Amino acid sequence: MGYRNLQECVRDLESSGKLLRINQEVDAELEAGAIQRRVYEAEGPALLFTNIRGCRFPMLGNLFGTLERTRYIFRDTLKDMERLVAMKVNPMAAIKDPWGFLGTVPAALHLVPKKVAGGPVLVAQTSIDQLPQLKSWPDDGGAFITLPQVYSESAVRPGLRHSNLGMYRVQLSGGRYRINEEVGLHYQIHRGIGVHHTEALERGLPFRVNIFVGGPPSMTVAAVMPLPEGMPELSFAGLLGGHRMEMVCRDGLLPMPAEADFCITCIVDPRRTLPEGPFGDHLGYYSLVHDFPVLQVDKVYHRPDAIWPFTTVGRPPQEDTSFGAFIHELTGPLIPTVILGVRGVHAVDAAGVHPLLLALGSERYVPYAEREPRELLTIANAILGQGQLSLAKYIFIAAHEDNPALDIHHIPAFFAHMLERVDWRRDLHFQTSTTIDTLDYSGSGFNAGSKVVIAAAGDKRRELPSTIPSGLSLPEGFGEPRVCLPGILAIRGPRCSAARNCTDPVMEDFCRHFGDRQSIAAFPLVVVVDDSEFTARTLNNFLWVTFTRSNPASDIYGIGSSMISKHWGCTGPLIIDARTKLHHAPPLISDPATERKVDALGAPGRILHGII
Repeated sequence: MGYRNLQECVRDLESSGKLLRINQEVDAELEAGAIQRRVYEAEGPALLFTNIRGCRFPMLGNLFGTLERTRYIFRDTLKDMERLVAMKVNPMAAIKDPWGFLGTVPAALHLVPKKVAGGPVLVAQTSIDQLPQLKSWPDDGGAFITLPQVYSESAVRPGLRHSNLGMYRVQLSGGRYRINEEVGLHYQIHRGIGVHHTEALERGLPFRVNIFVGGPPSMTVAAVMPLPEGMPELSFAGLLGGHRMEMVCRDGLLPMPAEADFCITCIVDPRRTLPEGPFGDHLGYYSLVHDFPVLQVDKVYHRPDAIWPFTTVGRPPQEDTSFGAFIHELTGPLIPTVILGVRGVHAVDAAGVHPLLLALGSERYVPYAEREPRELLTIANAILGQGQLSLAKYIFIAAHEDNPALDIHHIPAFFAHMLERVDWRRDLHFQTSTTIDTLDYSGSGFNAGSKVVIAAAGDKRRELPSTIPSGLSLPEGFGEPRVCLPGILAIRGPRCSAARNCTDPVMEDFCRHFGDRQSIAAFPLVVVVDDSEFTARTLNNFLWVTFTRSNPASDIYGIGSSMISKHWGCTGPLIIDARTKLHHAPPLISDPATERKVDALGAPGRILHGII
């Protein structure tokens, strides 16, 4: 029941036609990643590269490249997961249908890891420079592990029960790292490993970390799960994998999965850092060079038939999009049990996940009066107090009672619902100096920026235009208006030259150019961008440009704006300045020569013909 290791998974996928074996030589520098991205885009199979230039280990890409394949991999346990989630959402369900829930009893036993004395992972050893040196984007600072499972334990309460397993990227080469002796550890803000690191610092203790690569596929998913504090990822991996996770436990060492493909054992000097990066990341830009912890490599273990799984990240959608969709299927029903009044939360992948959340909540505080946002604001604050949801930059939250059929995953309809009801004088609520996603460079500094909650409730107050009004007059330097969605207008603006955290006089002049009676006032939301045709071409383009390239506190303007009792609002359209700023990170651009190589693989008679 479930795969006990990656080798079982690969054999099954290949025999069922869900995996393509590529035996011709492929370079881990740029080429493997480019192939994986193109096959993902085509919704193609998993890829086993058996001939990596200069490396003896095969590489596995696109394993979770489609939601259908991800469900297939975990087909043996999904029913048990659904039953356990249903019990959490509605405990009475088990009482009403006890026979239907009998299967959850043995499944729950898989929550407890099993300690063993040895396993395949300990059979062989190698060195860092012999591992696949995957480089995904031209300006990456070196080779990286892109599907690492980084294991740590609490210094206060050591042991499996208080462990953390997270997917924090690991730099293998480049920069100032001593080859084979050191690797870089990049973990973002608000991650579980940070708590363990803090405990080690407070006690002056060496901080041990193990990096697992491969092993049971459920371990990889567990490493990215946003689990509640106190539930070890290893327990979830056992539940999803359909068996107890076998962990090699030896005195003086951190545990390691017996069936892992690789395990790198390390010690962190809690106070030592080195520059890490740059690295092409999932917002579609490079995360730049910053100081992060250094791991002193002790041993590199591997099983004899080891396979190196990898992914590449970039502007969504990418393979991690399938991760996110699968995780939402598993955990989405639990959100209302954690935050009272919430009907659903959608972290929008096309906008980079953290930059944009859409939410539905109840508005029950004053049911006898005209509906306006009250409980919605309580719910929005609760969302911002929950784990990684706290990193959200824009939250759009609507009242379920206004349209019980509204679906937060139908993005155009959700925006239309919001914009038909929002009152920009009342419904904007800012946090002007706070933490945002580590990878988001739109803010006021590293890990720093702002948030805005946009809450809308009540009757429809306007019709949304879908065409550009005749006679629209734009100030000098602005042009090429395009409709992105009903009620949303994109306008090309001049190149931005304003300094970070400074009001841009050009944008203020833009707002002053209009009066409430001008035709632009029909559009409740206007986005000023570098390329309005590109922004309006697709929904994903609009979401990516608008919400990755703006910081609410410094990039939101308004026609007819005013400050009343420290509450900012506007009587006319809301204006978001989503132009590229001087402090933004550069976007990811593929290497043309590598892309031509991939194109050639899709020609008749070549390995990817009919796939890409």
